Amino acid sequence: MSVNLQKGQKVDLRKSDGNALRFVMVGLGWDEAERKRGFFAPKPQTIDCDATVFLLTDGKLRDSSDIVYYNNLAHKSGAVRHMGDNLTGAGEGDDEQILVELNKLPETYDRLVFVVNIYRAAEKKQHFGMIRNAFIRVCDGDNNQELCRYNLSENYDGMTAMVCGEVYRRNGSWKFNAIGQATTDGSISALAKRYQ
Repeated sequence: MSVNLQKGQKVDLRKSDGNALRFVMVGLGWDEAERKRGFFAPKPQTIDCDATVFLLTDGKLRDSSDIVYYNNLAHKSGAVRHMGDNLTGAGEGDDEQILVELNKLPETYDRLVFVVNIYRAAEKKQHFGMIRNAFIRVCDGDNNQELCRYNLSENYDGMTAMVCGEVYRRNGSWKFNAIGQATTDGSISALAKRYQ
């Protein structure tokens, strides 16, 4: 049974039978909010949100190769894979997915931070207030059973990026933390600086 999380809530990541997970699928989704359209209004541009994961060692991003995103779809360890870029957020369910093989992740990585930013937000005058139904969810990668979900439902007007949540290792087991921290960072590299 999936757990609906509140901001700041943490949960153990285990199979429904209590055993350790082999790998997880982290899904992120969003929809474009309905916008007013008038005869003379400019045609709105689609909102391209990009999901990224930072692999941290002792809470720090040590190397740019530890960033998995649309331009680097697989981590050098082979344990983390981004399943591809969705340019519009259209459709039901997850818009972007990241697979993490927990049992293959090198011990040096203790935290994986999942973020989303709006591609070229400033140039296109877009922000998270123009998005609705945003969420991050974690599923058992073996059977796609949803373990937990965090709905990002606050007012994010003016914000262009979001630290959604993190999967982290504590005392030999994996946990998920629902963060939901919105920022005005304009790019993946700007978000990455928070962890350097």
